[in-house]
Amino acid sequence: MNLEQQKKRARELLRALRAGDADALARLRAHHTRWATVDQAQVRQLVSLHDAQFALAREQGFASWPKLKAFSAASGDLRHTHLFVPESQWVAERVHGLLRTKASGVPAALEQIRLWHPRFSDATDDEILRAPFSEDDARLVYAREHGFDGWDELTARADALRERRAHEPFLDAFTALTRGDLSALQRLLLANPDLAQARGTNGNTLLNLEGSLLARERQGGRSEGANAIGMAGIEALLAAGADPDEANDRGWTPLHQAAYSNQPELAERLIAAGASVDLEAHGSGGTPLVVALFWGHRDVAGRLAYHGVVPRNLRAAAGVGDSAMVEGFFLEDGSLSEEAGAARGFYRPHSGFPDWTPSTRRQEVLDEALVWACKSDRVEVLERLVHGGARVDADPYRGTPLAWAAWCNRLAAAEWLLAHGADVNQRGTFGGLSHGKDVTALHLAAQCGHLEMVQWLIARGADPSIKEGNYSATPLGWAEHDNQAAVAAFLRTCTS
Repeated sequence: MNLEQQKKRARELLRALRAGDADALARLRAHHTRWATVDQAQVRQLVSLHDAQFALAREQGFASWPKLKAFSAASGDLRHTHLFVPESQWVAERVHGLLRTKASGVPAALEQIRLWHPRFSDATDDEILRAPFSEDDARLVYAREHGFDGWDELTARADALRERRAHEPFLDAFTALTRGDLSALQRLLLANPDLAQARGTNGNTLLNLEGSLLARERQGGRSEGANAIGMAGIEALLAAGADPDEANDRGWTPLHQAAYSNQPELAERLIAAGASVDLEAHGSGGTPLVVALFWGHRDVAGRLAYHGVVPRNLRAAAGVGDSAMVEGFFLEDGSLSEEAGAARGFYRPHSGFPDWTPSTRRQEVLDEALVWACKSDRVEVLERLVHGGARVDADPYRGTPLAWAAWCNRLAAAEWLLAHGADVNQRGTFGGLSHGKDVTALHLAAQCGHLEMVQWLIARGADPSIKEGNYSATPLGWAEHDNQAAVAAFLRTCTS
């Protein structure tokens, strides 16, 4: 039994489920009790790769997907992870993250628990969700994932590494990446043939971590020469056998990281190395393209869409500005096809955003699509969406169309919205609960330092004296807090 073939079969089952295939639906319901009574439309919208994997494993007589993987991989596919930040407090923060994502029902988090907690090894997703799960349980997951029997052993290992009383090649390689020492990295890869395939805390490979470091340097956020290796580090890891499809414990692959940080060059290199564009993270439909579109990253989204718009739903079509695809989701009577709202289980890139359960309600699907189009300045599809019923003042999930246009510095979309009835001073939500409450587009543009957008909003009636709901701060306060000097100076002239 070949593991790669099993992975392929699981992806084929997922595609069939999303296409509404009756046989695939019958298989899912027969082997995954969570979906036994769920109607087909909801299945198509919310089913994830983890669900398909679980059903496939049960279908073949295994208690869970990890059991099937362990049986399929001759060398054992359940690999321990390695510490690369030798700080027990840092690992404790990962523990708290698992508690949050478990409570939210993130499929990959449930799989992590099933894989490493003995009490849940044969449990279904529903059983894990319903069961009590304490901080001690989460600590046990991380201890076992790192190869230890308990939390004390894991923290002792972290202390030993921090004090250099112990040696860890994965940590040394990560340190070489952060210091920009390509020679040291190459020596480590040569001396440790399995290092490029090894997984660090939360399942991150060195390839995934290098993508994150490359993003920091690209955004000007490096410290102490962090990641001077750049793409050379990517090339060294790929040459050493790094798998561009290796996902971490949240389903996040190096291609997701490239999408998250708007790195088109990295995305193209990973795809050339065999990276799949249809792998999912943080819920069904959470492909690299969708991650890019969530943030309005047009550059990398365009590269990814060239290799296929996955998944094909209304918000993705709107985000890439495909007018023909958008039109195809509208039926003759004005209603939306089922595909328009399918595969939308992904709704946030990390647990900093609050919980939300996407639905297949027509209004929500339309409103979300309008927001996603505005994030990427896809003015060409806005009229069709609004004509179909999307609302310019909607706030479907943490941001109105104008709020996201301001955050992403999309002047064309902002101008279109105001011309079609949007309120320049509308208050709404944005980002995490502590980020945006009763915020305006001007607050967000000021925080990001988008001077032209700030000036444009003021010229069209934006009120710089409005205070948002969390900190009672004006847009000037937000600009000052984030050291946006040019914007702050301009706003002072508007309030003096």
